[in-house]
Amino acid sequence: MSLNVLVTGGAGYIGSVVSNELLKAGHRVAVFDNLSHGYAEAVPQGAELIVGDLADRQEVNRVLARGKFDAVMHFAALIEAGESMKVPGTFFENNTANTLKLLNAMVEHGIKRFVFSSTAALFGDPKRTPIEEDDELNPTNAYGESKLLVERILAWLHRIHGFRYAALRYFNAAGATEERGECHQPESHLIPLVLQAAAGTRKSISIFGSDYPTEDGTCVRDYIHILDLASAHVLALEALGEHDKLIYNLGNGKGYSVRQVIDVAREVTGKNIDVVEAPRRPGDPAVLVASSEKIKKELGWAPKYGDLSQIIRSAWEWRQKNPNGYARQEEPAKLAG
Repeated sequence: MSLNVLVTGGAGYIGSVVSNELLKAGHRVAVFDNLSHGYAEAVPQGAELIVGDLADRQEVNRVLARGKFDAVMHFAALIEAGESMKVPGTFFENNTANTLKLLNAMVEHGIKRFVFSSTAALFGDPKRTPIEEDDELNPTNAYGESKLLVERILAWLHRIHGFRYAALRYFNAAGATEERGECHQPESHLIPLVLQAAAGTRKSISIFGSDYPTEDGTCVRDYIHILDLASAHVLALEALGEHDKLIYNLGNGKGYSVRQVIDVAREVTGKNIDVVEAPRRPGDPAVLVASSEKIKKELGWAPKYGDLSQIIRSAWEWRQKNPNGYARQEEPAKLAG
């Protein structure tokens, strides 16, 4: 069944790749993005781009009223966990309050299928690994809390309005496709920062904390290729036709330390990467590794690009082809609607 899908934040890293995979699966896609952190060039051909802001309730209502959408996939958010500990109010306003505006508008327009870009940051410092969906939710940063509040809102909308939703809790999205890669301004994610150092556009890479209770003292994370993440989104969207509530962790089930990521990047790129030791950042858990057994069992999902060298190589190849990332348009044209 072909669905008409609105993708908020669809000009961003994950949203643009998911939009492309939706089109390949036969769905119709409109992207809603304010282009503050996304790029018009990343929106796939065949998807309509609507430039607008979720903070503008009238604009959201207008888009939903004329779109006849079957579902919304929501990626628009601020994502820097460290920054959220400096300006928490900004994160709650953007990630929680603006999402609530979108959800209220969806209820008003009778759109009851929603796929939410959630996060492993909900779990804070986990008591066990790999982390399962029913483990305790206790964020250690405001970013994670801003997403947890949305999941709680979704549970109430499901209970009261019969709202169908999937909350997909990402671990670390990484890698690239041939056409789309990671290009944040400013960049805060480890793999693209390491590759900047390999390319010589950054002097060194900082390791924030080397005294964690891990094998080499640095944080351990679970990295998932962007295409594997996208395939899970398409599966979840389609599964909401039969299921009314889906909550899944999305990762590879493998943990790699910061030092291991740097070592693999050196092997893949053949470049020297200088390292600088730095203090811990507030809110960084020592280990975050996913158990994705639930989505594997229920939806038949399985990662195809689970090897860290594959993930880093795809990101490096995209960077080599696009050393300046996307060329930002100064005045993106708003499409008529």
